[in-house]
Amino acid sequence: MEATAPAAAQPAAEPAPLQGGALALLTVGLALGTFMEVLDTSIANVAVPTISGSLGVAASQGTWVISSYSVASAIAVPLTGWLARRVGEVRLFTLSVLLFTLASAACGFAQNFESLIAFRLLQGLVSGPMVPLSQTILMRSYPLAKRGLALGLWAMTVICAPIFGPVLGGYITDNFTWPWIFYINVPIGVFSAVCAYLLLRGRETKTTRQRIDAVGLVLLVTGVSCLQMMLDLGKDRDWFNSTFIVALAVIAVVAIAFLLVWELTDDEPIVDLSLFKDRNFALGVVIISFGFMAFFGSVVIFPLWLQTVMGYTAGLAGLATAPVGLLALFLSPMIGKNMHRLNLRMVASFAFIVFAIVSFWNSTFTLDVPFGHVILPRLIQGIGVACFFVPMTTITLSSVSDERLASASGLSNFFRTLSGAIGTAISTTFWENDTIYHHAMLADTVNVYSPNTTAYTSALAGAGLTGDSVTAQLNQVVTSQAYMMATNDFFRISCAAFLVLAVLVWVTKPRKGAGPSLGH
Repeated sequence: MEATAPAAAQPAAEPAPLQGGALALLTVGLALGTFMEVLDTSIANVAVPTISGSLGVAASQGTWVISSYSVASAIAVPLTGWLARRVGEVRLFTLSVLLFTLASAACGFAQNFESLIAFRLLQGLVSGPMVPLSQTILMRSYPLAKRGLALGLWAMTVICAPIFGPVLGGYITDNFTWPWIFYINVPIGVFSAVCAYLLLRGRETKTTRQRIDAVGLVLLVTGVSCLQMMLDLGKDRDWFNSTFIVALAVIAVVAIAFLLVWELTDDEPIVDLSLFKDRNFALGVVIISFGFMAFFGSVVIFPLWLQTVMGYTAGLAGLATAPVGLLALFLSPMIGKNMHRLNLRMVASFAFIVFAIVSFWNSTFTLDVPFGHVILPRLIQGIGVACFFVPMTTITLSSVSDERLASASGLSNFFRTLSGAIGTAISTTFWENDTIYHHAMLADTVNVYSPNTTAYTSALAGAGLTGDSVTAQLNQVVTSQAYMMATNDFFRISCAAFLVLAVLVWVTKPRKGAGPSLGH
């Protein structure tokens, strides 16, 4: 393939790593850009009812504020490698951040629901390269011995942003107006783009003239968008009892099947699936995907349980969930810095064991668990978060060559994001169905022949309740217990899944002393 970038953008040798203040400033700029993008996947969730009411649409329609962004982003992420080869990594990252910032401002200024959805689609499309490229650019900019630290700092933002998103979104919605959840991106995006432009001039990667794989692009857009829409809308439409969901599933399966065949046989594929020939990359992606599937399932179910069953407000549920990010904030850079000294498989396996212990701990909760006991396992879970993401990302990319790193990072981040959506869909569906099952089982025991029921109704009568009020109170008690039992079941299953992953990690074969270095 013919190189077309100007000589200044194609240095003959790898530029020297940045040093001192320039490196620190670039780290902050890239981290903020990453944090901003990942934050937008969750910050709007709690604001959907407010946005829907403000723009005069039903709450069910308001969920498209989330779905439109996630669908567009899911399409764009796997295109990162191909776009980076065409445009250059630095140029593509800077352009993506600027367009994302403009789209964010446009979302805030939207005067009707249709324009908001259009701007959210644009925001998702241009966001795709931001997370994977921030990872590769940061690693290239650090000295070889400190690239583990770079990965740790990067992971810190990716891990914590989805956790703090609902808390920040709820605070902004309650105390300001909903457009501010988009306006806050503007100063962050400008700062990130300026840092990247000023500090990375002359450090552009090689570009190549590649034809557009039109067939692969159409299949990718069709398959991924239908799959993401199915995951986003499935629960609300009763999954495969809905003709629309069935149609989406069939289109997704057919399009993705043809995409796999086409991309594996095309000379210049838009998605480089040959990366999966690398053992560590393939296994690493599988383990990260299932790990995130289980982890994000718990991230969704935990606050739902707190608000639905325990009577927590959205703000208090956010505070109870947030401690998971505290230890991860401190430990991720430390683990990254000492990556070359650690046995990566042992660290990752330890992370899954911590997740399993925390899940089992959560499965023992009852309806009278105090707030202090709720947040303690979340705090400890942060140890597992730090020990999971950095080592597994290092294992996944440990034998990927320099020129394919952007493609590998884009693909791994795509599967990580998609697995989070799948985990959310599976966990919420299981939780609600299991609650219905336990409700039916418990309701059978609530009858006039049960001594416990008789004693409880007598106590209610003593408190002045009669007739329908007694029935409503009994149903509320049964419902709360059913939700609690379903929550316990979910965390027991999560515990078992994490134990399996703790063993599966040992199938990978990272080289001794592997770190996230480039150019193997």
